[in-house]
Amino acid sequence: RVTKEVDSTSKEAKSFLKQQEKWQQASPASLPTGSGLKRPSGMSSLLGKISSKKQKMSTLEKSKLDWESFKEEEGIVEELAIHNRGKDGYIERKAFLERVDHRQFEIERDIRLSRMKP
Repeated sequence: RVTKEVDSTSKEAKSFLKQQEKWQQASPASLPTGSGLKRPSGMSSLLGKISSKKQKMSTLEKSKLDWESFKEEEGIVEELAIHNRGKDGYIERKAFLERVDHRQFEIERDIRLSRMKP
């Protein structure tokens, strides 16, 4: 079994969703028909089918898709990759700040310990 992630707006995702719909239409769900069961009919069942097919998207997924499309539209994908790799990158800055914080802690600790001993 192979799992592949694609954007929900890509051609591949749309063709996959169409195939899913065809398979569902080809094999309708078998509902038991009894005197106590009522089959949904009319506009409400049609709206129910349409709304149930929609894929729900979280805020994070939407933001990610928006950011990816913005990067592609502006042509800044390579620029961001280069910038984040170098010395000015976010990870490098965080590591630098952690080292500075640790050194400052050691200096303060040494000062506190030297004042306690006499």
